[in-house]
Amino acid sequence: IDICPPQILNQTLTQLTKILKSPGARKIPIFIKNREDCINTATQFVSQRICPIFQVSNVTGESLDLVREFLNILPHHGKYDVDAPFEFHVNDTFSVPFVGTVVSGVVKSGLVHAGDTVLVGPDSLGQFTTTTIRSIERKRIPVPACSAGQSASFALRRVRRKDVRKGMVVLLARSDANPNGALVSQPRVHREFVAEVLILSHATTIRTKYQAMLHVGPVSQTCAIIDIDRAYIRTGDRATVAFRFVQRPEFLAVGDRILFREGRTKGLGIVKEVGYDAGKPLNPEAGRDREGEGQEEGEGEKVGVVAGPKTAAVGA
Repeated sequence: IDICPPQILNQTLTQLTKILKSPGARKIPIFIKNREDCINTATQFVSQRICPIFQVSNVTGESLDLVREFLNILPHHGKYDVDAPFEFHVNDTFSVPFVGTVVSGVVKSGLVHAGDTVLVGPDSLGQFTTTTIRSIERKRIPVPACSAGQSASFALRRVRRKDVRKGMVVLLARSDANPNGALVSQPRVHREFVAEVLILSHATTIRTKYQAMLHVGPVSQTCAIIDIDRAYIRTGDRATVAFRFVQRPEFLAVGDRILFREGRTKGLGIVKEVGYDAGKPLNPEAGRDREGEGQEEGEGEKVGVVAGPKTAAVGA
């Protein structure tokens, strides 16, 4: 609340309330101002329509106690599968003296032990690096293992800090000790994917070649829209859209939630398909229109080639 002038704060709150109440979101914004509001909202949070809003200050600490109390009362509703293959999402990286490269994040699924062989990636080329977990810490306490739903830090062997980044994943490599590890030495990554999206706010229309910053879990990268199931989409529309990462491929899974933004444009969605087949466009009519335009241009060039010599002969 103290990072910007009061008029900008009021403008932001007004815009946020408008987006939450829009036909696309249909949420009920509730401003938490005291302990009673905090308890009532946390106990009724099972409803998908409630959206609590806390106005906090990291300078004075105002309302931070309400946030802590809300999180402590909030019932756990995460879906973490301990029996699934191990998958760890990197949220931050460190270089610790006498330890080496350390990555921190959340275990999405599975179980891992200190000393296990793992795959870290993808890098800018979509490749994974094989390494070993030297040690594991949870809340600065060394532990022998960690499982799905837990946050942890891994010290990695023979990996430089500049070679790891936020958004990478750590997967268990297959071995005799780890029969549930990855089947291949290089797991599949994707530069293109198809998602079902909802446009929360946009001033005009969104068409193909539009670019925005896209977030999928810890992954943050610029994406371009390469196909839409209609000519264009506006605020409040639901559509199936194909995206392409601009910089590098990423590790994605069907069902991952996405959020994209650009200026005041905001949208969210869910990944429906990894990979995209250009031979099967989402909007077949647009594909036929483009083919028709290409054929017309080709016929025009042929006519020009044939008519050229005749014109020259007449002039002669």
